[in-house]
Amino acid sequence: MPDSLNTKAPNSNTLLDIRDLKTWFKTDDGMVRAVDGVDLHIDRGETLGVVGESGCGKTVTARSVLKLIDMPPGRFEGGEILWQGRNLIPLSADEMDKIRAREIAIIFQEPMTSLNPVYTVGAQIAEVLRQHENLSRKQALEGAAEMLRLVNIPNPGKRVHDYPHQFSGGMRQRVMIAMAMSCKPKLLIADEPTTALDVTIQAQILELMQEMKDKLGMAIMLITHAMGVVAETCQRVVVMYAGKVVEEAPVEALFDNPLHPYTRGLMRAIPRLDVDADEAGKRPRLQEIPGLVPILTRPIVGCAFAARCELATERCRTTAPPVVDAGGGHSVACWEAKP
Repeated sequence: MPDSLNTKAPNSNTLLDIRDLKTWFKTDDGMVRAVDGVDLHIDRGETLGVVGESGCGKTVTARSVLKLIDMPPGRFEGGEILWQGRNLIPLSADEMDKIRAREIAIIFQEPMTSLNPVYTVGAQIAEVLRQHENLSRKQALEGAAEMLRLVNIPNPGKRVHDYPHQFSGGMRQRVMIAMAMSCKPKLLIADEPTTALDVTIQAQILELMQEMKDKLGMAIMLITHAMGVVAETCQRVVVMYAGKVVEEAPVEALFDNPLHPYTRGLMRAIPRLDVDADEAGKRPRLQEIPGLVPILTRPIVGCAFAARCELATERCRTTAPPVVDAGGGHSVACWEAKP
């Protein structure tokens, strides 16, 4: 396997380039290294999937991009977040306000807690338009109705005057997409956008995001734990574990040949409809990943996944593996990975 892989060199096609990002949180139990040296990039027009278990650092990475981390207790311990070549970390709150929504937008996990229950959905979308597009109140409300139409909410001219509780879960998520898309951003960060929705509505939301992406020519950073969603929507995948990136690959390469034992564990946990049942009519049990995620307040010696890995050796337990290039845009941090 080749030598350690350096961070991808920036080019004119790169929108977001995160380099060695460390976002830590001070707690009573010690410093939580939620994101501890993450490297990833997103190019114009692509959909990047970021996957991993709960607590692996996906959401903290996303919130770090927009500086939506409460400080304190959070703080940037190191690294850079380059947006079109400009480092966002040193920017002031006023400078970040010019980037949020207008250039980078985000959809949060739970729309009911993200929408203000005492304001109409139209007023909330219009507020974004008034702040960033310098529109009058009437123009902004008309723009809000147009955005509801674009996300396929029936009778948008009437529904802009409705409150969040008057919408179903799927409709509220459409409202969140409308709000995020209102300023036509270059990058949409979608943090578990289909959580708690049934499978039919999930499919509709993912299809809607793809339609909006095609119309606006934007890039998407899709944060999820659902590998099936990644296979359907993403061009490239980053796998995170314990605050670090452990594997990155084009989506076809990742599913055809996952290199990291953790990635393979995630794959084995996907329900399979193409596997035949046995003579008794029972299908094979899903294989869980044994053990627990490491406690991030304690320094991790060696590979963070070693205690749960069936391939772990003494070197894995004592020395952290570097990220190495496996060819074809595929990279992995594992001593025992065999390309």
